Amino acid sequence: MEDDILAQIKSVIDSLQSPIADHQILLSLLCRPLDYIGLLPPQCRQFNLEPLQGSRVLDIAKTFPPLQRVLIEHVLPTWSTVLAEEGHLLLVDQYFCPDTFSFALSAAGDVVLCAYSTLLSSVLTEESIRLLAKLSTQYPIDRLHTAAFASNDLSARKSVRWDDCLRNVFAVPLKAANAVGTRDLPLELELATYFNGFSSGTERLIFTLSRSPSQDRITSVTQLLMKLVNVGVFPSSSFLPQSQPSFFRSTLATIRVKFRQDDDHSYSKFWTNTLISLPSTVAQQTIFASLCSSLAQLPSNLGVTAQDRGIVVQESLLLHAMFGTLQPESDVWNEVLGVMLSRDWKESHARIFVSWAAGAKTGPMNSEALQALLSRTLEMWCAPEHVKHSLLSRHYYVTSLLLLIVSYFPGQSECVVSTALSPSFVTAVGQYISHLDNNIRRCGMLAAEVVATRAGKNLDFGDWDGDADGKPWARDLRALCSARDVDFDPYTGDELEPATEESTPTEEIITAGVLDGAKISALKLTEASVATGYDSDDSLTGYASPISSRSASPTPSELDEMEKDPTLRVGVKKIPRPVYLAQLGEMVRNARVKPGEESQEADKIEMALNVAEELIRKKRDYGTELEENAANLVYGFTSLNDNFELDCFENNRQRTVNALVACCPRVSAACIIEEFFSNQYSTEQRFVILNALVFGARELASLPVHSASLQPLDNQRTAFPSKTLPPALHQKYLTADGQANGTVQGLLEGVTRAAIDRGKEATADKVPEFVRERQLRIRISPKVAEVSPAERRSRALLPGHTSQPHQTAFIDVAAEYFIMPFINRFWAFLRDEQTREERTAHRDALYRYHGAGTGLVLNPIVLSQFMGSLALLVHAAQNAPQWLSIIAPGALELAVALGTRPISRAVSDDKGSTGLTGEARGKEASVLTAALELSLIVLDGCLELDGGRSLGLEHTALLLGAGEWAGKIFELLEKGTLVEGGGGVHEVRLRRAAAGVLLKVDELTSKWRRSMVDVR
Repeated sequence: MEDDILAQIKSVIDSLQSPIADHQILLSLLCRPLDYIGLLPPQCRQFNLEPLQGSRVLDIAKTFPPLQRVLIEHVLPTWSTVLAEEGHLLLVDQYFCPDTFSFALSAAGDVVLCAYSTLLSSVLTEESIRLLAKLSTQYPIDRLHTAAFASNDLSARKSVRWDDCLRNVFAVPLKAANAVGTRDLPLELELATYFNGFSSGTERLIFTLSRSPSQDRITSVTQLLMKLVNVGVFPSSSFLPQSQPSFFRSTLATIRVKFRQDDDHSYSKFWTNTLISLPSTVAQQTIFASLCSSLAQLPSNLGVTAQDRGIVVQESLLLHAMFGTLQPESDVWNEVLGVMLSRDWKESHARIFVSWAAGAKTGPMNSEALQALLSRTLEMWCAPEHVKHSLLSRHYYVTSLLLLIVSYFPGQSECVVSTALSPSFVTAVGQYISHLDNNIRRCGMLAAEVVATRAGKNLDFGDWDGDADGKPWARDLRALCSARDVDFDPYTGDELEPATEESTPTEEIITAGVLDGAKISALKLTEASVATGYDSDDSLTGYASPISSRSASPTPSELDEMEKDPTLRVGVKKIPRPVYLAQLGEMVRNARVKPGEESQEADKIEMALNVAEELIRKKRDYGTELEENAANLVYGFTSLNDNFELDCFENNRQRTVNALVACCPRVSAACIIEEFFSNQYSTEQRFVILNALVFGARELASLPVHSASLQPLDNQRTAFPSKTLPPALHQKYLTADGQANGTVQGLLEGVTRAAIDRGKEATADKVPEFVRERQLRIRISPKVAEVSPAERRSRALLPGHTSQPHQTAFIDVAAEYFIMPFINRFWAFLRDEQTREERTAHRDALYRYHGAGTGLVLNPIVLSQFMGSLALLVHAAQNAPQWLSIIAPGALELAVALGTRPISRAVSDDKGSTGLTGEARGKEASVLTAALELSLIVLDGCLELDGGRSLGLEHTALLLGAGEWAGKIFELLEKGTLVEGGGGVHEVRLRRAAAGVLLKVDELTSKWRRSMVDVR
C-alpha cells in the first residue's frame, strides 16, 4: 500500500512537470497531496476531484521536496499570475507555508522544514523570496523547534534535523539579498527586521522550554544562541542604527516582565543554565557585554535619588536572573570579570555590577564575591599602565567601581583596612598625585580619602570646593558612597515598568494571524486617542445631524463583489489573462473581431494594458520569446489609441513601451526609432516613443527615473515609504509631486543645471591650494588596479563560481542601437522632407507640402522634444567607448544645424521679418533652447572625459561654430530681442543655456587654443 501511495505522488509530480492546459486540472493536482496529509484548506476541497487512495502515513520529509521543487521550477513561473488573480495562489503556498488554521499540526511543521531546504537549494526567484518572507513571519523559530523535535525518532536524528533547520534559517537573509541584487529586498528579509523577529522567537522558545527543562532542550538552545552570536545579533554598543539587529533591544522588555512573574524561578534557571552551557567563553562574554550595553540609562550616572537607586537594583536583579549569583568559583566568574574590567563602562554600570556582586537583594550580603571583586579591581586601579595611559572616562569608571565596593563593607572591616594599608594602594596614590592631569589627580586623592575614612583613619587633602578639575564629580561620588544602592526598594516609582504587552506564546499566534490588519490599526488609533484625549485635527470633529432615511451607499468592496457576482454577469465572457507574449500581441494587434464579440474589444485592450509590463519583465531572461515578439509588441502598443476611455490608459501604455525598450533594447530600439519617423502617428504617440527611449535608456544605465508613475515595476511593488496615508492617497500625491520632474523636459533641466554647476569647479583648478586639497581627497591609490578581462574570465572558471545572467548595459548598446540610428535616421528624414517640399514649391500655397506642419516630426513641439530626448540619451551614454569619437561630434553637429539652419521652407520664408518690437521670426524658443541644451551636455561631457581634447583638435570648426552661434544668440537676448515663443519658462532656460554653452566653449578653447591654431 505504501508503494501505491508513492506511485500516486509520483504521478502527480509527472503531471505538474508536463504542460497543463486547464486551470481546473492544475487545482485538482495541487489538492491531492495536501488533502492526504490534512493541509488542504476547506475552501479548496471542491477542487479535489480525484483524492489519493491509501491508509499509510506519508513521510513528508521524503515525498514533499520533489513536489516543492516542481512547483518552484515549473508551475509558478507560468501560473503564478493566473493563480494570484483567481485567488488560488494560497493553494501553492500551502506546500511551503501552511496557513494559520494548520499552524499547530505536526504535518505543517514538517512541510515548513522541507520548504526551507528546497527553496534555499534552488535558484531564488521572486516567488521563492516571497515565500521565504512569508515563512519568516508566520513560522518563527520556536515553531520550527517544535517541528524538529516533535517526532518519536532518536535524539540523534532530532539533533540533525535541528542543525539543518538552523543552517537554513540563518542563510535566508544573505541568500535573498544576493538574489535580488540591486532590486528592493522585502522588508521581512532585511537583516535588522529578520533577526529582530528571530530574537523574539528565541525568547519565546526559551520561555516555552523552561516549563519542562531537560539537557537536550538546553543543548538545542545553546546551538541557537551560538549562531546568533556568530551573525552579530549581540552588539556591545549602546547607540545602534535601526539597520543593526539587536537581540536585547527586541526582547529585553519582555524578559523583564517574565522575570517579574517568574514565581518558581524556572524561567530564570533555564536562562542561567543555558548561558553557562555555552561552549565558547567568547560567546558568553559577547552576550554579557550586549546585555550590559542594553541596561537602563540613569538620568545621572551618580544620582542619589530613591528612583535612581531603585533602577540600579532592578538592573542588578536582571543580571542575577540571567547569569545567576556571582561567585568566585562559578563557571562564568572569569568571563564576567573580563567584561567588567577590560571595557569602558559608565559609573552607572559600576553601581549595577557592585549591587549584583553583593547579592541584589536576593539574600544575605555576598561578602565573598565582593572581596574577590575588590581584589581584582584594586589590582587594575593600582597598575602603573592604567595610571599613566588610561583615558579620563576609564579612570572615573575604575575609581567608582573601587569606592563603591569599599562602601558596601562595614566601617573598619578587615578587608577595607587591609586595602588601605596595602603597599600597592599607597604606591598607586602617590602615582595619581604626581599625575599632570588635575582630573586624574583628583581620582587618586578621592580614593585615598574615602578608603582611609572607611578604615577609621583621618585623611583630608582639602580644596574640594568649586567646579574645576573634576571637583563636582568627586563630590557626587562621595555622596553616592554614603549609602548603598542595594538597600533601596528596586521598584520605587516603577521607572522601568516594562512594556504593557507580553510576548505572545506560540499557541496564541494562530488567533493573532487571523485578525484583520485594518481592525488592528483602527484599534491602535482608538487606544491612542483615548489615552491622549486630544485630536490634532479639530476640523474633523463631527456635529449633530438628523439620521437620514436613505440606505447607505455601497462601499467600494461591495461594488467589487457585485461586479464579480456570476448571477449579474450572465452571458459575459471573461477575458483570459495572457500567459505568453504572442497572446499579448494578438490582443492589441488583432484587427478582425469575431461576430458577437465587438463589445469585448475594450476588455481585451484593458487586460493587455494591465498585464503587459509585468509579463514583459517576467520574460526578460526567459529564452528568446521576448526577442521574437518585441517588434510585434512595439508596433501594437505605439499605435494604440484610447478609443474606449480606459482608466490609466496613457500610464499603462507608457510603462509597457518603457519595459520593451529596457528589456529588449537591441530589437525594440530599432523598431521604435523607425516608427517615430512615420507620418501616421500623432504628437501624443510620438511623445510616448521619445519617453520610452529615454526611460528605457536610463533604466539600462541604472539612472534614476524621477517619476512616481513610471518607476519600474519591481521597485513600485516593494517601495512604499509612507506610513501615514492610505495607498490611494499616497500614490495620488506622490504622482502629483513627481510629474513636474519626471517628464523628459524635467529630467533635461536637471541635467543641464548640473552641467552648468560643474563649470564653477573649473575655476578652482586655477588655485593651487584647492587643486592640492582635491587631489588629496579623491586621488585613487596606486595600489588598486583594475582587473583585466583575461583575469576576469579566468576567475569565472574557478570552482564554486556561479555565473549570473548577463544584463545589458546602456553603454554597450547606446551608439549602435540608440543614438547613432536616431541621428542618422533624422538626417535621412530631413532630406526626404525637404525634397518633398521642393517638389511642391511651385504650387499654390494651399497645395504646398509643409514638413513642419502640426503633428509632424519637424513641428517645433515635436522637434524640441526630439532634441531633449537625444540630449538625455547622450548624457546617459557618456561612458560608452564610442562617445568621444562618434556620439559627441554627431550630436553637436545636429544641434548646431537645427539651431542655425532652416529646416522648412515655411520657416525660412518668414525668417527675415520682424515685428514692431524687434521679434525675430526665425526659430522657436523651444527649438533653440533644446539645441543649446544638447550642445551644453555634449561640451560638458567632453570636458569631463578628456578635457575637450578630441573635440577641440579633431572637430575644431564645429566647436568654434557652436561658440559663435551661442554667442550671437546671447548677444541678441542681451539687446532685448524677443524670440518667438520665448515667454514663460523658455525665457530663463534659453538665456541660461546660451550662457552655459559660451562658458564651456571658452573653457575648452582656452585649454587647447595653441594646438587648435597649429592644426588649422
